[in-house]
Amino acid sequence: MTTTPEPVPSPEPAAVPQPLWTPGPERIARAQVTRFHDRAARDHGAPPRDTGDPLAAYTALHAWSVREPEAFWRALTEWFDVRFGAPYSQVLADPAMPGARWFPGATVNYAEHALRPALDPARADGPALLHLDESQQIGTVSWAELSRQVASLAAALRRLGVAPGDRVSGYLPNIPQAAVALLATAAVGAVWTSCAPDFGARSVLDRFQQVEPVVLFTVDGYRYGGRTHDRTGVVAEMRAGLPSLRATVHIPLIGTAAPEGALDWDQLTADAPEPSYEQVPFDHPLWVLYSSGTTGLPKAIVQSQGGILLEHLKQTGLHLDLGPGDRFFWYTSTGWMMWNFLVSGLLAGATVVLYDGSPGHPSVDAQWKVAELTGTTVFGTSAAYVIACRKADIHPGRDHDLSAVSCVATTGSPLPPDGFRWLHDEVKQDLWIASVSGGTDVCSCFAGGVPTLPVYIGELQAPCLATDLQAWDGQGRPVVDEVGELVVTNPLPSMPIRFWNDPDGTRYRESYFEMFPGVWRHGDWITLTSRGTVVIHGRSDSTLNRQGVRMGSADIYEVVERLPEIRESLVIGIEQPDGGYWMPLFVQLAEGAELDQGLVDRIRAAIRSQLSPRHVPDEVIAVPGVPHTLTGKRIEVPIKRLLQGTALDKAVNPGSVDDLGVLRFYERLATERSGGGRP
Repeated sequence: MTTTPEPVPSPEPAAVPQPLWTPGPERIARAQVTRFHDRAARDHGAPPRDTGDPLAAYTALHAWSVREPEAFWRALTEWFDVRFGAPYSQVLADPAMPGARWFPGATVNYAEHALRPALDPARADGPALLHLDESQQIGTVSWAELSRQVASLAAALRRLGVAPGDRVSGYLPNIPQAAVALLATAAVGAVWTSCAPDFGARSVLDRFQQVEPVVLFTVDGYRYGGRTHDRTGVVAEMRAGLPSLRATVHIPLIGTAAPEGALDWDQLTADAPEPSYEQVPFDHPLWVLYSSGTTGLPKAIVQSQGGILLEHLKQTGLHLDLGPGDRFFWYTSTGWMMWNFLVSGLLAGATVVLYDGSPGHPSVDAQWKVAELTGTTVFGTSAAYVIACRKADIHPGRDHDLSAVSCVATTGSPLPPDGFRWLHDEVKQDLWIASVSGGTDVCSCFAGGVPTLPVYIGELQAPCLATDLQAWDGQGRPVVDEVGELVVTNPLPSMPIRFWNDPDGTRYRESYFEMFPGVWRHGDWITLTSRGTVVIHGRSDSTLNRQGVRMGSADIYEVVERLPEIRESLVIGIEQPDGGYWMPLFVQLAEGAELDQGLVDRIRAAIRSQLSPRHVPDEVIAVPGVPHTLTGKRIEVPIKRLLQGTALDKAVNPGSVDDLGVLRFYERLATERSGGGRP
């Protein structure tokens, strides 16, 4: 007798997520990326835009931009009317990474493009910069006035003998003078570099000594969190440690007299000469940014005038949809690449909003107050700030007039799902949430906002144009709908032209191209979904990324291990599922030392004063030892993985460790901490 088997029920299909927000037809039609697509299709061979399906339209445009980079970048230069002082012979002479050669023969000037609205009589008297501090008194710098100050300062730099290629440094907060100094430096073809004044002298010198600046712009102090912080002593230490300086320019932000031999800012910016912009080769250095690795000095990353100009036109104009009617705010400091990115809002003709102060003073909603006071349209902040607002139970949409805000953009760390929901519920429901991800290394985004696409909770909308973003497994195979290493398989113009003091390019190659030769490996875990969206999971290396500011573990070790009670230390930064960031410091004590509250306080004070208050550890934990590889290198990434819940045999090869017993201690600690969360 036979029986008919019971039918096996089919598995339920996975639920298709529904978008949190979808742009309306009018918004899609007026978006600059829509109009750019139509022009690129008409003049440069891009596929025609699918007018009925915005996702299909963007997917086709993105595929074309990756497949035909020369056509894309040529279309972009024409769309934004990029002015070349001398013409280029071709767009991409050599696509090899590292070392791609862009626009050979062309000359250009970043500052000239940033200040073009000053030449328009209808716009010259309109606001280029709005600036405010914790007093919330708004100051305005018009396009004409910004252009005049830049021209005056550029002329002064030339009188000081500053020539193309010389380095000019700023120890400045996010104030108009910092933007003027950057633009004047670019105008003369010199190379800008900056640190925020909350950095200690040793941290600044580790950066500036590498590039040997000839001019230093500095404040006497700054105000933060309702307190005034005097930096005159730090400035004196910096001047003594920079023998390359020819001049120091004093900005009396807290009213201190200029130190001996320093020049006065107001005198250098008092003239009204005709603007003069040095036409420099496309790959001429524009600025140096710093991104710390796990060993050695911070990496001094050099990016080019032409590369940043084109990449930032793409990001501000097409991806953030900025234009002359916008007011662009991002909470940042001059020590983070987002400050450079913020200033580039000028390239799109937008008014840039500069805020100098604490993100949460006098109350957690301080940034929303800035948006209200300035009429901000595109509001940029950190994911951590969004989560802090949610935890504080504030209601920005109810308590502030945010009617002008059309987009909230976040970066610094992945925006968790609760952050998306909170912005939608508590700011406004018709809100474009542009979670973006990139890095100091390119001063741009690999994935982020697209004004024509829907927003899904916990996901970035799409890879950016001309960016062949992929997720690869350990064998270098692309994966979809699973976690992989973030790689970019084609060059971008803002990729570093080199690292400073890296003459043969060894450190540059080791930083990005060692795992997959010829392919940029960034150090993030990502998932590319089959719907075309991107999920960022955090760092796959051990760089500390606190509030968007990276710090190498080596910086921490240098300070902590100066204390006689500390034999060795290990610091780990861990992204948490709720959007938080846990940064414990493990210390192996010297014989006879005890980890009491006094020692903890001294450790924290040393890091705060000598490095950065952002990188003070959340906990200091005494450990029996620090694990190393057999060649003596501290093991950081495997400990991070253990604390995130990875099994020991999958986190590290036990045979490669100098002391397996020490490693077992961290394994037990990870178990007690339940996968990395604090108790």
